[in-house]
Amino acid sequence: MSDPLVNAVGLSRRFGDVVAVNEVSMQIESGETLALVGESGSGKTTLGRMLSLLLPPSAGTLEIAGNNVVGLSRRALKPVRRNVQMIFQDPVSSLNPRQTVANILTEPLRNYRLGSHTEQTARAIELLDAVGLPEETLQRYPHEFSGGQRQRITIARALALNPGFIVADEPVSALDVSVQSQILNLLADLKERYQLAYLFISHDLAVVHHIADRIAVMYLGNIVELATREDLFRSPTHPYTQALLKSVPEIRPGKRRLGQVLQGDPPSPANPPSGCRFHPRCPRATDLCRTKAPELETRSATSSHQVACHHADTGA
Repeated sequence: MSDPLVNAVGLSRRFGDVVAVNEVSMQIESGETLALVGESGSGKTTLGRMLSLLLPPSAGTLEIAGNNVVGLSRRALKPVRRNVQMIFQDPVSSLNPRQTVANILTEPLRNYRLGSHTEQTARAIELLDAVGLPEETLQRYPHEFSGGQRQRITIARALALNPGFIVADEPVSALDVSVQSQILNLLADLKERYQLAYLFISHDLAVVHHIADRIAVMYLGNIVELATREDLFRSPTHPYTQALLKSVPEIRPGKRRLGQVLQGDPPSPANPPSGCRFHPRCPRATDLCRTKAPELETRSATSSHQVACHHADTGA
C-alpha cells in the first residue's frame, strides 16, 4: 500500500483552557473522500483548519505528501501549502467583492510566480471550464453570480495550484437544496479527474452518504467512530453515531417521520466529563465509562471499522 497523502497522529489544539481537538489520528489516501461529521462545537472546523495548515496544532504530528509540517517556518511551509487548499462554507464572504473573477483565480499563480500573464489567464479559463462556467465570467465580480456559481468560483480557485488535498468545510450548507446536488456531483467529478483527496466536513448525513468513501464521527474533540460509508450506515456501533443517524428526518410518499432528538446538551469543552466524554448522554453508560476514556480500536482483525466505546462488542 502506498503512503497516505495526509497522515495525522495525535493532533491536538488548545485555546486557553479549551481543548477543541484532542489527540486525533487519521489518514487520507489520494483519491479518497473522508467525511467528518458531528454536532456544532465538536471540533470539526478546528481540525479542518489544522489539516489545511491555517492553524498550527498544539501537539501531534502532521505529514502532507510525506512532509512533516509541524514546526515549519512560514517560509518553509509555503511550498507545502501548494498541495493543500480549502473550500469555505460561505461563498459570499470567501470571495473578495472588489476583485474580478480573473484576479481571484490568478492571484494564487501570481503569489507563486507561476507563468506569464497570458499563461495565468489561460489557466483561469481552464479552471472555469473545469467547474462549468463560461470564459466571459472572468471580467465579472462576485456579486453578479448566484450562490452556486460563486461556490464554483471558490472551487476553481482551490484548484489553481494543482493541489492533492482539499479541505471542504460544509461547502454546500449555504446553498439551495436544488443546487447542492450539482456542487456535490462537481466535487465528485473533480476528485476522479485530478485524483484529489478530500476532507469533507458536514453535519448533513444525507450529503455525507452521497459523497463520502469513509466517515469519521467526532464528539467533543475526539473521533469516536471511523468506518467506510457502507459499514457506518449499515452497522453504526458507537451510541453517538446511532443517535445521529436516528435524528435524520425521513420523508417518503404517504409517510413522514421526524428524527429522534438526541437527549441532553453537549458538555462544555472547557470542562469535559471524566472518562468517556459521551457518557452523560449515553444510554449504555456504566461506571467504567465514567472513569476511563475508551480508545479508538478496530472491531475485529478483519475489519477497518474503528470505534471508541467500552461496550462496542456487546451493544449494552
